[in-house]
Amino acid sequence: MPTVAVLAFDGMSPFELGCVVEIFGLPRPELDVPWYDLRVCAETAEPLRVVGGFTMRAEHGLDMLASAGTVIVPGVADVRGPVSAELVTALRLARERGARVVSICSGAFALAAAGLLDGRAATTHWKYADLLRQRFPAVEVNASVLYVDGGDVLTSAGSAAGLDLLIHLVRGDHGANVANAVARRLVVPPHREGGQAQFIEAAVTPVQDDGAVARAMEWALANLAGPISVADLARMANLSRRSFIRHFKRQTGTSPLRWVISQRVAASLPMLESTGAPVEEIGAAVGFESPVTFRHHFTRAMRTSPSAYRRTFNASAVSR
Repeated sequence: MPTVAVLAFDGMSPFELGCVVEIFGLPRPELDVPWYDLRVCAETAEPLRVVGGFTMRAEHGLDMLASAGTVIVPGVADVRGPVSAELVTALRLARERGARVVSICSGAFALAAAGLLDGRAATTHWKYADLLRQRFPAVEVNASVLYVDGGDVLTSAGSAAGLDLLIHLVRGDHGANVANAVARRLVVPPHREGGQAQFIEAAVTPVQDDGAVARAMEWALANLAGPISVADLARMANLSRRSFIRHFKRQTGTSPLRWVISQRVAASLPMLESTGAPVEEIGAAVGFESPVTFRHHFTRAMRTSPSAYRRTFNASAVSR
């Protein structure tokens, strides 16, 4: 089983650590794939204080962190303070040995301190973005996205965006079907595009909306294969076009058409993984007007082409 090491530290919030444990620490024999071997690591063997009034003790030290195949830093104790030389050394050693290094929320400060983000695009929680730029000017900070997949180094925004990135990792390791199964167990969306906005003006549905946006989204998901315009969505929501766009942006952090595109790309993944249908047919089946349009949006969202994705996750299918 591939080893995943997650850092625990004194004063940490339990949510981000809990997300890592939920994804990688629970055995999932029903998925019939080799699952992960999770190790919780810390700089000290002493009890660690956790936000909420309890303590915990990690079973492993930084030597395990440095030797794992995937290393996850779910935060730092102080975004304005120094990162210990021991942690910096462990992170650099892990990367030099070929580990995939991941941060959630303020964990990007530890990766930046280790020099792993120099010259790279990265993200963190929006409220820390300016500070990350100031402290580490060599990092290309993008405060408007949920996560950034840099291949061997990945960063995510605050808390729940980390869950999106972790499911994204599972998708890359085991494919869409397994990632979708894990997401269903967690009752979360199986795929949110990393470029989706992290800052949402109002997460609570306005009273005057009365579920209008949700109705439009449900209709769109049931009709992805056909043409879908903003006017169509607004009509399903019984709102004017302008009001619908405003409500949609408040509730999702993105535009209606960008959301539709992301849903179409997500719907194409299981087809690429489990069928031998030509890429052109799959693109049409999920509503893209042409193969060129499908390839463009797929590559933009997944950072690979449909054919390359198929070669990676569906060895039995004929590459088209």
